This record gives sequence, structure tokens and C-alpha cells, in this order.
Amino acid sequence: MEGKGSSLVHLLVIVLSLTAFGFAIAAERRRSTGTIRTDSATNATYCVYHSDVATGYGVGAFLFLLSSESLLMGVTKCMCFGIPLTPGANRAWTIIYFLSSWATFIVAEACIVAGAKNNGYHTKYIYGHFSCETIRKGIFIAGAVFVIATMVLNVYYYMYFTKATSQPARKANHSNSGVGMAGYA
Repeated sequence: MEGKGSSLVHLLVIVLSLTAFGFAIAAERRRSTGTIRTDSATNATYCVYHSDVATGYGVGAFLFLLSSESLLMGVTKCMCFGIPLTPGANRAWTIIYFLSSWATFIVAEACIVAGAKNNGYHTKYIYGHFSCETIRKGIFIAGAVFVIATMVLNVYYYMYFTKATSQPARKANHSNSGVGMAGYA
């Protein structure tokens, strides 16, 4: 059990991340689409967009992924505060997974926020747009892929973090080093 970490933390990170993934997929499936309409009184052409539900799903995905990341960073004290990491391979992997998970987290959140923002913009009645622009297909899917990558990297980060903080530091054995201050006569 040494160095395994809390099963509850693992479970919460996975559940929150999978919920964010589900919201991102739902947002992609419910992106707003527009249809061109003509006002019979003024003969003006305008776009009518369908519901704004994808924006809400995008916000939900953003919040659940943020909760997952915040939980893990709170438990590990963002790797910078609290118990120092024992030098060695576990510390190296902890740092690699920490940096990688933050990179994928930022990309996932950026995709989700961009999709939600653009979807929200395109749900209004817009006059003079004859193409009825919608958000690019796949932006929420890209966010969902990065959500899963963040989840996997966070699980490995926490696993190696607990290993690196639970192992005692090794002391070097200087008696057999062959280097000393006294010379041989």
C-alpha cells in the first residue's frame, strides 16, 4: 500500500474528469445551428439559431475539469508546498506528469471555453449574416480528448507523487567511497 495514495482522491479525480468529458461530448452534440429567415415586413435576411444548451454544457465541462484539477492540486499542495519529494526516478516522473497534466489541462479548458463562448455568441439573432455561421465542428471534441489526457496524466502524477513523498531519503554510504583526506604512508 506504500506510495499508492488515497483511493478516494483517485476516484474523485476520475469521476470529475469523466463528468467533464461527458459534458464536452454533450456540448458537441448540441452545438447551435442556424437557419436563414427572411422578415416578411422588411424583407431583411437574418439567421435564427437554435437553443443555447451547448454553452451550458461547455460551462459544466469547464467547471468539472477545474474541480478535478483543483482537488488534486489541493491534495498535493501543487507539488511545491508540504512534504518534499525524495530524489530519484519517482520525483522525476512526478515533475514530468505534473507539467504535462497542466499543459493538457490548459488546452482542454481553452477548447471548452472557446467553444462555449462562440456557441453562446451564435445563438443570438444576427442580421446581415447570410452564411449563418456556427462554431467549428470538433472544438468540444478536442476539449474532451484533452480532458481524458488530463485525467490520465493526473492519475499518474498523483501515483508518482505519493511514491516520491512516502519513500525515505537514502543516505549515501561514504565509508566505501575510497576518497579521503588522510594519505597512506
